[in-house]
Amino acid sequence: MTRVLLAEDQGMMRGALALLLGLEDDMEVVAQVAAGDTIVPAAVETEPDIALLDIELPGCSGLDAAAELRARLPSCRVLILTTFGRPGYLRRAMAAGAAGFLVKDRPVEELAGAIRRVLAGEQVIDPALAAAALRAGPDPLTRRERETLAAAVDGATVADIAERLHLSPATVRNYLSSAIGKTGTRNRMEAARAARRQGWL
Repeated sequence: MTRVLLAEDQGMMRGALALLLGLEDDMEVVAQVAAGDTIVPAAVETEPDIALLDIELPGCSGLDAAAELRARLPSCRVLILTTFGRPGYLRRAMAAGAAGFLVKDRPVEELAGAIRRVLAGEQVIDPALAAAALRAGPDPLTRRERETLAAAVDGATVADIAERLHLSPATVRNYLSSAIGKTGTRNRMEAARAARRQGWL
């Protein structure tokens, strides 16, 4: 029996996935969580064979949880299941040790098959997204540029960002300017939106 952990913040979606997987003869949902920071504790407690993780979760992202889960419980395979099919998310998921990446608009019957393939040692990646990731190329932003853009998303001033990240205002301006140049945009808000569309943030 394959033991499954589900991490999904939308209660209806989480319940529907649990119900569908419960109909499979060889699968049992052993844990359901709604926040990213509860994934690893729940996995350590229930020892699932596979964790199905959404990306955008309260507490911490599914991508961050995937990396921690692979370090703490390497026997547990990770399959990202998300609404957001962004090339940058796929690259970050693979870097975090995920064995698969599916977009939620795929037919539901593909999910159980994907779980079985991942447990058999395969990598399962949405084909359209894999092609998009190859076309998009790698994330050109540095870690600090990503942090600075992420801090700018809510319209924070340079002074606010500098205080939040413990940097000087001049350094923040340099990071923002560099990120704007690399994304080919006109200002930091456009740069942040472009980076988010690509899955770099």
